Amino acid sequence: MRALRLARVAAEAEGLRFRERARRTATRAAFAIVAMGFLAGAVLFAHVAAWFWLRLAWEARHAALIVAGADLVLAIFLALLAARSSPGRVELEALAVRRRAIESAASTLAFSALAMQLLRLVTGLLSRRRSRE
Repeated sequence: MRALRLARVAAEAEGLRFRERARRTATRAAFAIVAMGFLAGAVLFAHVAAWFWLRLAWEARHAALIVAGADLVLAIFLALLAARSSPGRVELEALAVRRRAIESAASTLAFSALAMQLLRLVTGLLSRRRSRE
């Protein structure tokens, strides 16, 4: 009975962890969509301004290479920021509860299986002893 209770606790902790992860992902996605809209507008105006400023000093092809290089650096920086997302406190605690519950359930089930094997062995020995007598 304890193993079933522990399995239920593990399932509830896993459900909580998945809900927290889904909530965090949805929030990140919403903020990312809004940020991308503002970023697209800012990048568009920055490109126009940079293009006109660079054309005063260099030829058109050099100005285009400079703007493309700056875009590449900015894209790499933003990709690195997007890749850095760590789980929250609730998600980590739910994961720890799930792990403990699964370990406890496994040890309880292992003990139950061992006790059943021992009981079978003892009953087998007793039945052999009685059959000899």
